Amino acid sequence: MLDNVTYRYVYISLSQYVPVSNMPNASHQATPVSRRPFGQKYAFVVVAVIFVALLSSAGLRATPGVLMLPLQTAFGWNVGVISSSAAVGIFLYGLAGPFAAAVMQRFGIRRTVLGALTLMSASTGASYFMTVPWQLFLTWGLLSGIGSGAVAGVLGATIANRWFTTNRGLVMGLLTASTATGTLIFVPGLAALAEWGGWKPVVLTVAACCAALIPLVYLLVPERPASIGLRSFGSQHDDPAAPAMQGNPFTAALSNLARAARTQTFWFLFATFFICGFTTVGLVSTHLIAFCGDHGIVEVQAASLLALMGLFDLFGTTLSGWLTDRFDPRKLLFLYYGLRGLSLIYLPYSDFSLVSLSAFAVFYGLDWLATVPPTVRIANEAFGDKNAPLVFGWVLAGHQLGAACAACFAGFMRSAQGDYLQAFMIAGATGIVAAVLSLMIGRQPAQPVLATA
Repeated sequence: MLDNVTYRYVYISLSQYVPVSNMPNASHQATPVSRRPFGQKYAFVVVAVIFVALLSSAGLRATPGVLMLPLQTAFGWNVGVISSSAAVGIFLYGLAGPFAAAVMQRFGIRRTVLGALTLMSASTGASYFMTVPWQLFLTWGLLSGIGSGAVAGVLGATIANRWFTTNRGLVMGLLTASTATGTLIFVPGLAALAEWGGWKPVVLTVAACCAALIPLVYLLVPERPASIGLRSFGSQHDDPAAPAMQGNPFTAALSNLARAARTQTFWFLFATFFICGFTTVGLVSTHLIAFCGDHGIVEVQAASLLALMGLFDLFGTTLSGWLTDRFDPRKLLFLYYGLRGLSLIYLPYSDFSLVSLSAFAVFYGLDWLATVPPTVRIANEAFGDKNAPLVFGWVLAGHQLGAACAACFAGFMRSAQGDYLQAFMIAGATGIVAAVLSLMIGRQPAQPVLATA
C-alpha cells in the first residue's frame, strides 16, 4: 500500500493500482472496483457490445424501407404517407443525437443506452396494433426515432474517445460500419419475412432484437475504463478524472450548439453531413427498393442490393478509419463525396441488369459511411476530445435532417412525376457540392470554444 497526502493507491493485482481517495487518512476504505478480464483490451469487448447495439439501431431505421410495400398492400397508404413517417424517424434519429450525448455525460452511457433500447423495443412492438397513419407516425416516427437516436453515431464517438487513446479512427470506422452491417443482417431477412407473413412479423422481430440487447449492455458495458480499474486503450498514464456534469443536459446541448455555431468549421461539417444523409439514408435506404420495383425487380432481390452495400460498407468504412489515422481527412472527404455524387448520377441511366446494379451496390457500399471517421477526426481537432461528441451530435443531426429531406423529397418526386430520375440526379449533384465544401474546411484546429453547462 502506498499512502501520501495527495493520493492513496490500493493494490489490486500484480500489475494494477487504482486511485481511490485524495484523503490522507490511511484507514479509509477502498472504493470497490469491478474487475474484468483482458486488461486494457477489455475496451474491445465494449466495442463489440456497442457494435451490436448500433447494428440493431441501424436495422430498425432501415426497416421502413422494407415495410413500404407491405403497408401499402395492408392499409392502402400511399408512398407519401409512409415515407413521411420514415422521414420523421430519420430526422429525430439525428436530432436526438446531441441531446443524447449530453444525457450520457450527465447520467452515464449505460443508463442512456438501456433506456434507449427499452424505448426502441416498446415502440416497434406497439406498432403491431396500429391501424391508422398517426399510429405509424407515433411508433416508427416519433418514439423509435428518439430511441434509436441515442444509439447512433454520437454513442460511437463517445465510446471511441472515452475508451481509446490510440486507434480512434479505426475504432470509429468499425462502429460506423455497424450501420451497414445492420442493413446487411436485417433487410434481406426482414424482406423475406414480409413476403411470407406481411408486416406484422417484421415489427415483432425488430422489437425482440432490441429487447435481447438490454441484459447484454447492462452486464458488459462499464461507464468508463476507470470504473473497472483500467486506462483507456493505448494510454501510458492514468486517465484524468472526469468531472461530473451538472445542470440540465438539454441546456448543455443547446449551449454547445450556440458556441460551435460561431465557428466556420462547424457549418462546413454540418453542410457536408447534411448532404451525406441526403444521398444515403434518406434516398437510397428508403427508396432504392421502390426504385427497383419501378423496373420490375422484386422486393427481396432489391433488398439484397442493400445487403450487398452493407457488406462492402463494413470494409469501406473500416478502411476509411484506418486511412483517417494516416491521411488528411479533408482530402478523404473530397474523394468520398465526389465519387458518391457521380455514382448517383449514373444509376438512373444504367440498364438495371444484375451486373450494373451489383457494380453500383459494391461501389456505393464502399463509400456509404466512409465519411464518418474523417468527419469525427476534424471535429476532434477543432473542438477537443471532450466536446467533440457533443458537436458531432449536432453535425449528425444535420445528417439526419438531410436524410429526412431526401425521404420526403424523393417520395414527392415519385408521386408527382411517376419516377425517381430527377431525385437521383439532384442528389448526385449535391454530392459534387459536398466534395468542394470538404476542401474548404480549415486545416488549423480551432480553439475548443465549448463548455459544459
